[in-house]
Amino acid sequence: MEKFFLVLFAYLLGSVLFGELITKLKGIDIRQVGSGNVGATNVSRALGKKYGILVFFLDMLKGFLPTALTVSFYGVESKAVMFVGIASVLGHMFSIFAHFRGGKGVATAFGVVLALSVKLAILLILVWGGVLLWKRYVSLASITASLLSPVVFAVAGYPLHIVLMALIVALLILVKHKPNIERLMRGEERKV
Repeated sequence: MEKFFLVLFAYLLGSVLFGELITKLKGIDIRQVGSGNVGATNVSRALGKKYGILVFFLDMLKGFLPTALTVSFYGVESKAVMFVGIASVLGHMFSIFAHFRGGKGVATAFGVVLALSVKLAILLILVWGGVLLWKRYVSLASITASLLSPVVFAVAGYPLHIVLMALIVALLILVKHKPNIERLMRGEERKV
């Protein structure tokens, strides 16, 4: 029963769309700005980098806190970690507080990875940063790091359910980036 409540907590916390809340406090409807996304990149466009970093940090905590709690209670060997990690990201992507609309889940997924391994989180953010510097597309950097995450967990020897969680989250992030992928293919995606 406690594990169920951790999964529920992860989903509900994930459903808090900090990008939308912060921009509303500033009198802006983030869904009417730029890409219309509620994540850190679009918040940066609307309010500046300082607010983008704040939103990234808060969205990252949504994945980190429930996953870290679950790992501390049950250990990484528990399949509850998989369900909590996925629930955090699903909450952000399909928020119960926003008619099941939400963001793309990258920062929240990064929080999940960070709770499992600081080293792997640093590796993935270096990959993200490298792709961003090389191609200057946030979306491409996010997709690349996400798709690499299951491979990284597998090579690091994590249990199969953690690799599966990373794969499911990566595929969800890929699907959420469909409009970005289409713009990349047409050469219309906005560069940093």
